[in-house]
Amino acid sequence: MDKGRATGLLKEAYEKLKASDAIAACGLLEEALDQDYENEEIKHALKCVNWWLEHTRRIDEIDNYYEKGAFLISLLKPYNVFLKHINQLNREVKQTFFEQCQYAVRYFVFSKALFFFNNLLKNPSNQNDSGLLLLTGRCYKGIGNYDDALEYLEQAVSINKQDAEILAELADVNALLAQIKDAKALFREAFFIDPAKIDLNALESAFIIGLRDKVSELGYSNEALCEWIPVYGYIWKVLTVKRDLKQMEAGRLKQSIFTMEAEYDANPLRRELLKPRLLNHYFRLIDYYEINHEDSSLIDETLLKIKVTDPDIYNMFAG
Repeated sequence: MDKGRATGLLKEAYEKLKASDAIAACGLLEEALDQDYENEEIKHALKCVNWWLEHTRRIDEIDNYYEKGAFLISLLKPYNVFLKHINQLNREVKQTFFEQCQYAVRYFVFSKALFFFNNLLKNPSNQNDSGLLLLTGRCYKGIGNYDDALEYLEQAVSINKQDAEILAELADVNALLAQIKDAKALFREAFFIDPAKIDLNALESAFIIGLRDKVSELGYSNEALCEWIPVYGYIWKVLTVKRDLKQMEAGRLKQSIFTMEAEYDANPLRRELLKPRLLNHYFRLIDYYEINHEDSSLIDETLLKIKVTDPDIYNMFAG
């Protein structure tokens, strides 16, 4: 038993994994376990690498580079479920000792997917594909290259300005680059356009993860969690960066509110998701009235609608 050698082999395995050689990483981890069979991190890393080897076997059967890259990224969701099952140790211990493992896994996934996407981007006809640019930006973010991530995501937004998923990714990268005001403005825009399209598990910036976790503690989960984040983000003064609306946008906002109010009254089964979205629209309308110095009676009217829709939210906002 040689614990020093085991530690060296573990470190070498992580480097192999980051270089996209999961098979070599697996071999090194098995050798490391022979040297230190009580090492929890080695056992954990071996389980993780074996999971990826098993689940990426069919990637060679996929001909299309886009599908190869998207397939790799799609595996992160079931992988996170897998982690919840095997992570039985104390949370502090896991974070201290297994963080390197998860970093190596993420680097393996995103760098491998990036290889496929970058090959596609060599073709000029693919360079205006906002979906491809989004995934490329997400991969650069995943390996910690935030400057390149920003470049690709800004290109994607210039092509598709109303895509909530792209805006949220761009917001996340801005936050990781410490451009917090821009990040908050972009997050607010993304959550206004379509909260359901935002993959909360793909976001990495501390303040949005903190907001997500705090809202989750209130009992919201899944789709409802996405819808309530901008509401509490506004009340708790996290997502409060305001943007003036053009007249046409203000008109669409009022029409959307009218349509949602009608559906909210007519369809009780939909209220769980409609309520937070309606409240978020009311907040947006109040901002518009305040920025444009509209008659205060219009603000009072909207506040009354908030009070009727959710008295608790009204009390938190007005108080």
